[in-house]
Amino acid sequence: MMAWGPLHGVKPVLVSASLPVPAAAGVGLRGPHIHRIVSERPAIAWLEVHSENLFPRGGAIHDLMSRVRADYPLSLHGVGLSMGAAGRLDAEHLRRLKALVDQYCPALVSEHLSWGGIAGLHSNDLLPMPFTGEAVTLLASRIGQVQDVLGREILVENVSSYLRFRADDYAEWDFVAEVVRRSGCGLLLDVNNIYVNSVNHKFDPRDYLRAIPVHRVREIHLAGHTSKDGLPVPLLIDTHDKPVSDAVWALYAEAIERFGAVPTLIEWDQDIPELEVLLGQAARAQEVLDARKSRIG
Repeated sequence: MMAWGPLHGVKPVLVSASLPVPAAAGVGLRGPHIHRIVSERPAIAWLEVHSENLFPRGGAIHDLMSRVRADYPLSLHGVGLSMGAAGRLDAEHLRRLKALVDQYCPALVSEHLSWGGIAGLHSNDLLPMPFTGEAVTLLASRIGQVQDVLGREILVENVSSYLRFRADDYAEWDFVAEVVRRSGCGLLLDVNNIYVNSVNHKFDPRDYLRAIPVHRVREIHLAGHTSKDGLPVPLLIDTHDKPVSDAVWALYAEAIERFGAVPTLIEWDQDIPELEVLLGQAARAQEVLDARKSRIG
């Protein structure tokens, strides 16, 4: 849970519809930076918050967020709904998400193509799906349920992985494209996750970009990863604790060439640096976006 400071018993306030997220570079809002963002209002195109950090009702968390929400376009990004789990969707989790979406009316709402719990047990990781027809059907149904409850489109994000299932029927990129097509949702394309998986599973990341339908990509994520040394095969871990790598920046430039200028978020969740470091990463992403815009006039 994010550290937001002392609670003050402030009642959440319903707000009007969010400003749209621009086709620009934003940053993930994390606890160490929120007081500075509220007090100084730095020039940031948009902000993304993990939905579950806002599930507690009342208190400083919502007092601060109401001020953030007044100044910046907002995206809510969920990590705990576990849409790919074998059991039913967590009704209480979905109820809380619905209340949060109704309260803040964010411009974007997103979740992951993954699962993370079963029979009351929960993983700290976003666990990958088997790339099967059965999994496509399950996820399309779950995404439909979530969109029906929320009354709006959601985005789904491709996840990093460190194993493959023997039962896979699809390449990962075809699986993601089919889920999005069948469900009618949007896609949050994590370029770092594509690169991590391309190394771990030995595929060309450009095949991934080519397979994704252009009109479905609503947002892009960029983050840092860690290379595990001393192993018999290359292994990258999606750690979100360092700057975006040069290889991911290069792949991001190719993604923007294909998908156009798409809202892009810098994620940094561990060993969180000063805000200036995140803004520097966002500025680099903005250069790529601006270059694309200038080429198409």
